[in-house]
Amino acid sequence: MLVWSLVALAGLGLAGLGMRLMRGRFAGLGFAALGLALVAGGVVSGGVRNAVVSAPVLDFRYYGPVEGRVVAVDRSASDAPRVTLDALRLDRVAPGKMPERVRVSLHGEQPFVAPVPGQRLAMTAFLSAPEGPVEPGGFDFRRMAWFDRLGAVGYTRAPALELPPEVGAAGGRAEGGVLVQRMRSAISAWVRARIPGESGAFAAAVMTGDRAHMSQQTIDDLRKSNLAHLLAISGLHMGLLTGFVFAALRYVLALVPGLADRVAIRKIAAVVALQAGAFYLALSGGSVATERAFIMVSVMFGAVLLDRRAITLRSVAVAATLILLMQPEALTEPGFQMSFSATTALVFAFGLMRDWRGPRLPRWVRPIASVVVSSGVAGLATAPYAAAHFNQVSHFGLFANLAAVPVMGIAVMPLAVMTALLAPFGLGWVTLWLMQWPVAWILTVASRVSGLDGAVGQVVSPGGWVLPLVTAGGLAFVLLRDRARLVGLVPFAVAFALWADAERPPLLVAPSGGLVGLMTDEGRALSKPRGDGFTADVWLENDGDAADQEMAAARRGFGGEDGLRLARLGELQVAAVSGRGAVEKVAEACAQAALVVISMPVEAVPSGCEVYDERRLTATGALAIWPEGRGLRIETVAERSGDRPWTRRD
Repeated sequence: MLVWSLVALAGLGLAGLGMRLMRGRFAGLGFAALGLALVAGGVVSGGVRNAVVSAPVLDFRYYGPVEGRVVAVDRSASDAPRVTLDALRLDRVAPGKMPERVRVSLHGEQPFVAPVPGQRLAMTAFLSAPEGPVEPGGFDFRRMAWFDRLGAVGYTRAPALELPPEVGAAGGRAEGGVLVQRMRSAISAWVRARIPGESGAFAAAVMTGDRAHMSQQTIDDLRKSNLAHLLAISGLHMGLLTGFVFAALRYVLALVPGLADRVAIRKIAAVVALQAGAFYLALSGGSVATERAFIMVSVMFGAVLLDRRAITLRSVAVAATLILLMQPEALTEPGFQMSFSATTALVFAFGLMRDWRGPRLPRWVRPIASVVVSSGVAGLATAPYAAAHFNQVSHFGLFANLAAVPVMGIAVMPLAVMTALLAPFGLGWVTLWLMQWPVAWILTVASRVSGLDGAVGQVVSPGGWVLPLVTAGGLAFVLLRDRARLVGLVPFAVAFALWADAERPPLLVAPSGGLVGLMTDEGRALSKPRGDGFTADVWLENDGDAADQEMAAARRGFGGEDGLRLARLGELQVAAVSGRGAVEKVAEACAQAALVVISMPVEAVPSGCEVYDERRLTATGALAIWPEGRGLRIETVAERSGDRPWTRRD
């Protein structure tokens, strides 16, 4: 606590010094002092956020009874229903070490319960601590789980049972959150009951943020066609919703004779639209993109109330600052990066169009041109971040957006608002019936575009400096003026040169020890065609490789018999030992290889080779290995991740 207090005081001192110097001859030093003050503020914000979310993490593999209250329902990557539970009861776990939340996938038949927020469930489940990256420098699920206060994840194959509500359960803010989730779930069910199939699931996702009932195939189609942003309740949805409420209410009030002469109807409409946006934020679950969008519209309508210009880069900066103060971990997340890159680029582009003094398009063409420009600009701005995080590029995404986004703005969102207005009178079904046709059009566009030959290109994961350089280049282009903007081309060029030269590890070892991947001329060859499927998929995606695990296992690279697979890395042999009798094969493997990987504990390690068994890999995590001279250079997840709150298992 003393350290954070000192850093905060230093930040305040630097801020005061910077403000004083900015008024004199040493404005440059003042600017530097303010920059350091912001850095200190970020450090303090991170420390405070870490203290707020700090919660116990399960430190052993648990199998047994699990009781808890449902606070969220979604679907896993395998399309199984998944529940997040709080107010937990676990056997053999002391109260001081009880996780705040756990997330459990419900596999198999679940005949006794249809999970909704607020239910109390009992089940027999497997739980363990959130897993680390499957390769050094890869996505660290532990970090995300830490800030979501997820102390364990797991699954059950047995039916879950509903328990009666617990008297005196957690109240206050937690209870309020459950009530919002229950309302969200009820609205989603009501929408899906009136719009059948995937169209209903999509409409429910757009209106409430509940994606739990969308099939994995539909989500994949939306991603491959670059239309997945229609599911993320962000600037598009918030802007369309609040903009429709604002415009519609202004027109209605203007119809009242003499009212516009007596009161500022623009300001009344702005206040009501802002309230509609706040309700939508609460209902949607409050993701970073939705929070950013709400802050943006708040600044915009605040400007309307103060008779100022509504949309500027300053409002984008205010939104980014507020989010990073509340959730500093969002900076490295794709949602934050893509949301703010798109918003910044759009504000900049439409600012240029607004200030354009040359010939203008006919008025009837401008809405079409606006859609084309916004789709193109947002697509270009987010493309590097989407490619870096998701390892794919949608080649026909612009065409899909041109076909789908206007329908979203002209039909889907206005009908969603009308549904909310008519539902209390029992007439919401009318607008939902109308909504199913434009929603079906959007899903058809996604399906057709994603099914085209060459619709998706695979991209290798970039190095750590690429996205910061892309961001620096983009900010230079937006913030500088005239020819000075060309400075932004330098970091862009360096970033894409580094990306083009990105080199993947020649050998990867899974954290379980059950899978090894060797880079070959054909792509990465895997040591087995099944098992550790998630790890295999992530490795191949990061390689920019469209192959599946079975295809990769068929590549030349590994020799030997099943259970003892051998591969050459540089001048040395590497062995992957698995299957029945694997421990007995370690000595034989050591006689042939310099490094042996096995997914079981080995009590007596033979001399003459390096053995990574279950115990050792539990400490090190996944491995990335390079040949170096006549030896090997090994990088571990533990070394790369460092000492962080989410990496400790006290």
